[in-house]
Amino acid sequence: MRFVFYTHSLISDWNHGNAHFLRGVMRELQHLGHQAQALEPEQSWSRDNLVAEQGEGAVDAFHRAFPTLQTRRYDADTRHEEVLQDADVVVVHEWTDPALIAELGALRRDGASFTLLFHDTHHRAVSAEGEIGALDLSNYDGILAFGETLRERYLRAGWGRQVFTWHEAADVALFHPLEQEPQADLVWIGNWGDGERSAELAEFLIEPVAALGLSANIRGVRYPEEALARLHEAGIAYGGWIANADVPREFARHRVTVHVPRAPYVQALPGIPTIRMFEALACGIPLVSAPWDDCEGLFRPGTDHLRASNGTEMREHLSSLIHEPAKRREIAAAGLETIQSRHTCRHRAEELLSILARLGTPAQTENIA
Repeated sequence: MRFVFYTHSLISDWNHGNAHFLRGVMRELQHLGHQAQALEPEQSWSRDNLVAEQGEGAVDAFHRAFPTLQTRRYDADTRHEEVLQDADVVVVHEWTDPALIAELGALRRDGASFTLLFHDTHHRAVSAEGEIGALDLSNYDGILAFGETLRERYLRAGWGRQVFTWHEAADVALFHPLEQEPQADLVWIGNWGDGERSAELAEFLIEPVAALGLSANIRGVRYPEEALARLHEAGIAYGGWIANADVPREFARHRVTVHVPRAPYVQALPGIPTIRMFEALACGIPLVSAPWDDCEGLFRPGTDHLRASNGTEMREHLSSLIHEPAKRREIAAAGLETIQSRHTCRHRAEELLSILARLGTPAQTENIA
């Protein structure tokens, strides 16, 4: 089958975590014998910021890291009915322009033969309900929601005819353990963003690192001056943006990492971790998580990662992992096992094919027959 993914950007992962998952899924679909192409807008805040900050060399680095992935940029003059003429499956990410979302739905309504899916990987369904509710999804064959609570939100609101849970996962072709002696204690990779987890980052990251005197590094973007000052006071080194392809090596340089989910997910969309949790466990680095409700049982708290209910517990867990190499190895091995058995992009590609069969996608139904 020929898959086409409309995404904010495949090339840039600057404050754009969906690119991580999409790259992995596209590669796995290719390995399964399918064609996969991404379409991204000519102008996007992620790519624009990446190039402004890092230069065109960051774009070249993407192509070197992912040589099999194809992406095409579109603009206002692009004739999407021609681009999609041979497509079997079209997956449209929620950051796509609302007018284009409606246009693609109209193509499907007017006889286009592809299966049309909408993919939601954000919290706007609860934090900006009006934006999602205003989207014209009436002609979409299905919705892919990256958590069961989000799927239920779509069903309650009547935003889709058929809604499926499709979690993110780790691209294990990229994220896997690397043999390297750790050079520092702790690394956290994530973006500061819009203050959605400022208090949580202070309690579960900055303050424990300072209290324990750990050697620590943070990588990510959108850190205001106030946040940078707090990191400096805590003795935490800030390294700025890091390409996702370089993250496994960064994990390998450190003994532990932490998971700090954003407040909207903890409060309104339980069961949805950040993609960094999948990726960290896939790299075999021990992880301690701030509180979140794993109501879908994705992981095994206390076995494949440790859970801290407050800052005091975070300090205790980090201290034990730093000082007990055997415990680090035990937690890391269990986390890696969970990822490899349940949460890889190959698992998600196969789940997507199963969803398409349920929807009666002609090409997929013929493959099964």
